[in-house]
Amino acid sequence: MYRVAREIEFCYGHRLLNYEGKCRHLHGHNGKAVIVLEAQALDQRGMLVDFSDIKKEVQRWIDEQLDHNMLLSEADPLLPVLQERGERVFAMKENPTAENIAKLIYEHSRDRGLPVVEVVLWETPNCCASYKGDD
Repeated sequence: MYRVAREIEFCYGHRLLNYEGKCRHLHGHNGKAVIVLEAQALDQRGMLVDFSDIKKEVQRWIDEQLDHNMLLSEADPLLPVLQERGERVFAMKENPTAENIAKLIYEHSRDRGLPVVEVVLWETPNCCASYKGDD
């Protein structure tokens, strides 16, 4: 089994609904996503996936959709206010926890045809969450 990974750093803001700690308030993170890909065989070039393909398919999407953006739940009452004011907002179906952001990046990577097996999201240098698909 072959495995490769690419790290993608980005900045984002969020707040958590139904949460009593400090993260219920708007705040930001300098995050890092680690996208892990795996396959049984290599292509004709001797590669699992070209790192530039990961950059093109995942990093570009993160840069355009998540980087320097406020990630909020679709149920967040602040969402329409920020949208009305022209702020950058990315609406998520789920609460924008580190776990759900990792899942979001995993699903985007999978949907782009990459053989992703795991995404680890480092929210801070000491705290991370990961998502492994079951498909």
